[in-house]
Amino acid sequence: MTDRPQDTPADMPAAPPDDPAALMERILYEVKRVVVGQDKFLERVMVAMLAQGHLLVEGVPGLAKTLTVKTLAQAVHGQFKRIQFTPDLVPADLVGTRIYSQKSGEFSTSLGPVFTNLLLADEINRAPAKVQSALLEVMQERQVTIAGVSHKVPEPFLVMATQNPIETEGTYPLPEAQVDRFMMKVLVGYPSEEEEFVIVQRVTGASIAVAAVADTRQLAALQKACRAVYVDPSLVQYAVKLVALGRDPARGGLPELAPLLAFGASPRATIGLVEGARAMAMLRGRSYALPEDLIDLVPDVLRHRLVLSYEALAEGLDADALIRRMLDHIPAPAKPMAHAEGA
Repeated sequence: MTDRPQDTPADMPAAPPDDPAALMERILYEVKRVVVGQDKFLERVMVAMLAQGHLLVEGVPGLAKTLTVKTLAQAVHGQFKRIQFTPDLVPADLVGTRIYSQKSGEFSTSLGPVFTNLLLADEINRAPAKVQSALLEVMQERQVTIAGVSHKVPEPFLVMATQNPIETEGTYPLPEAQVDRFMMKVLVGYPSEEEEFVIVQRVTGASIAVAAVADTRQLAALQKACRAVYVDPSLVQYAVKLVALGRDPARGGLPELAPLLAFGASPRATIGLVEGARAMAMLRGRSYALPEDLIDLVPDVLRHRLVLSYEALAEGLDADALIRRMLDHIPAPAKPMAHAEGA
């Protein structure tokens, strides 16, 4: 697969897909021809893509994180680029720079690898703060500024950053402002023995060619259709209550959590829950979100935004343990009525 820009006319509007669920099913089928297992991880990647969010992924090396994103890019005929973050990386290596030509006597702009559809930032916490801040503008504004001129990145645009949980030497902690820009933090675990058997067979066998079953215009149309998925106000209120409980547990009726949480999540978490529920409902073939769509995403949306106190860390607690107690405390709303599908 090349990194050549797609030959898609800029003025050609994306037609709404006739059957969004069927198109996404074809994309997932094509990816799973190559990637074995990792169903939850792949589902979260699709949710982030539909909801136009970004993913922070934590897992040991060799769990098909890069392969998943690369294969997905091939299935949607998009551009894929991978950046290995290292301590000597500078912002220009990421976003691009101005180059002086002695022959013409003029400056030209050389755009960096962030100008792609799917960007994999491998071991993001190995780069210094100024490189991480350069990625910050791209993730939030979907543009970069070089010599005072703004350049838009291609659409759709998804950043998937990875962290290695077993090697901390030579790493830089991610700033809270940047961590908050990630819609979800997904934990990727080891495959089962049965899955690992199939992995070995596929890797050691004949290579599988990935077919492009969609294009970036169709993906943009899916994103637009995702924004039209109905979310009941009671479900939005449920998300608000969950996030508010993390900020002030005592006020929400869980005073025992107050000493364990230093800071709660920002409103970006509430927005991420609602947008993620929309995408999850769309993946499941519905035009309206149900409580289970949102509940399934709560740990992924909140685990990197809750800042635990020293007391919680001393007790060996993690964010997921506190999130489970929060979910048990606040009852989920009743499912929306069937007529809400046409709302």
